[in-house]
Amino acid sequence: MKRRIGILISGRGSNMEALVRAAADPAYPAEVALVLSNNPDAAGLATAAAAGIPVAAIDHRTFKGDRAAHEAAMNAALVAAGVEVVCLAGYMRVLTSVLVEAWAGRLLNIHPSLLPAFPGLHTHARALEAGVAEHGCTVHLVTLGVDEGPILAQARVPVLPDDTEDSLAARVLVEEHRLYPATLAAFLGGDLHRDLPRDLPDAGRVP
Repeated sequence: MKRRIGILISGRGSNMEALVRAAADPAYPAEVALVLSNNPDAAGLATAAAAGIPVAAIDHRTFKGDRAAHEAAMNAALVAAGVEVVCLAGYMRVLTSVLVEAWAGRLLNIHPSLLPAFPGLHTHARALEAGVAEHGCTVHLVTLGVDEGPILAQARVPVLPDDTEDSLAARVLVEEHRLYPATLAAFLGGDLHRDLPRDLPDAGRVP
């Protein structure tokens, strides 16, 4: 039986699209029960709706800075949809304990760097500035510390001599779209634990 997942987005949701495409395979262990956004204008909502996915938006601006109340409303929507696991896919809000504790151990995120390197924003520019030889993306469990949760899997790309922020971001994004569905499938299948290697064999890792 497929597990019901909820996907949180704030914008176009390209990683959401990757999860939706994966879930369309009858053999994939998850179905998307809800795509939920804090932004009613998020382009990804229309994309998900066009794919027949239930969507909802709970505008954080109407809560006038009460982040806990907003997250309580988001949580209620996830519960009402029968969601079992939540995936953040370009959700641009730092979570409070309301959602983190409600979904502890069942809340995943994908981050565009090889954590613990470059948590937070502007990861590609920071990687270039640091002169690293490789960059990539990480799927991890979400905890209260920003991008500090247990790492489930990573995919790597080389940093090329002529890379710009945009070219590096584009190559990492390809790996994000491959890594997230593969990691979620392994996670739901019970094949991922904290003591396993951080790289999935088919995640596009560059040796």
